Amino acid sequence: MIGLTADKLVLVALLVGFLFGPQRLPQLAAQLGALVRTLRGHADAAAQRVRAELGPELDEIEWRRLDPRQYDPRQIVRTALAETAAEPAPAVEPVRMRRRSDGRLEPVEADAVHADPAV
Repeated sequence: MIGLTADKLVLVALLVGFLFGPQRLPQLAAQLGALVRTLRGHADAAAQRVRAELGPELDEIEWRRLDPRQYDPRQIVRTALAETAAEPAPAVEPVRMRRRSDGRLEPVEADAVHADPAV
């Protein structure tokens, strides 16, 4: 997350204790608890409102399938490479070329190959 370890939490607790004093800490803890309960109540109310507005279809959505954390980019690349390796390469017909009078090469069209025996 943000790298909070036990020693950092102890340091933060000591700083809060020094800043607010031991007399105000119980009052601050009670206010923090009330704030958390209020926020949780708002979140629950919002979730109920969404369910009420979207109807029962909301519960039918496969939320785990839509979670982006389940996708591993390395696995996606491996799968894509395996699929392309399994597909046969498209047949490519070689391009026939002929030399022009000025020495440059030019491609010969397929119907001209059969008509011109010099190619």
